[in-house]
Amino acid sequence: MSVDKITVQNLRLDYKSASLLETDVHQNPIIQFDIWFKQALDAQVLEPNAMTLATATANGLPQARIVLLKEFDAQGFVFYSNYDSQKGLTLLENPYAALVFFWGDLERQIRIEGVVERVSEAESEAYFKLRPRGSQLGALVSPQSTVIANRDFLEDKLQKLEKQFTNKDIPKPQHWGGFRVIPNKIEFWQGRRNRLHDRIVYTHQKDDSWKKVRLAP
Repeated sequence: MSVDKITVQNLRLDYKSASLLETDVHQNPIIQFDIWFKQALDAQVLEPNAMTLATATANGLPQARIVLLKEFDAQGFVFYSNYDSQKGLTLLENPYAALVFFWGDLERQIRIEGVVERVSEAESEAYFKLRPRGSQLGALVSPQSTVIANRDFLEDKLQKLEKQFTNKDIPKPQHWGGFRVIPNKIEFWQGRRNRLHDRIVYTHQKDDSWKKVRLAP
């Protein structure tokens, strides 16, 4: 039984918790992201590092999924994945992506667009060693995005690998590692009353500075 169409149309929330003025934000969007991210942590937003990763195939077919941000700095925004997965292969053929963070409790959204590159093998190795042992094994177990017969395929393979690596370090698979989104545009969105939201967007310039403007909601 589906939800009534009128019910869906009437779902509405008037945002009123905060504002975002040009004078409120830092000139550097990475620093501004850091400020907002820390505020999301302080507000105990559920998985504040969860972000939509949007990609497109070489033919322009869009794809989107949720991934977890694991690092950010002046170089860009990093997440980790199986390079042979659908997203990994798509990024290989078309290395551009968009990220979206939505923190509903704060009535905020951040959109990031940019070029994608693989992080170095040394960076991937270093992060892999920090992962929980179960997550390390999971990277070996799953042939991500491929068809498998059933759940037992994963459970059986996990049990075999647990025995194989008892009291041993788990090696990082060659097909697993990080991607970095190098931003050329970052938009900060703050919900406001009457759908007149605040939108401040930064665009990266050739001299490595950032141009900041306001967009209509």
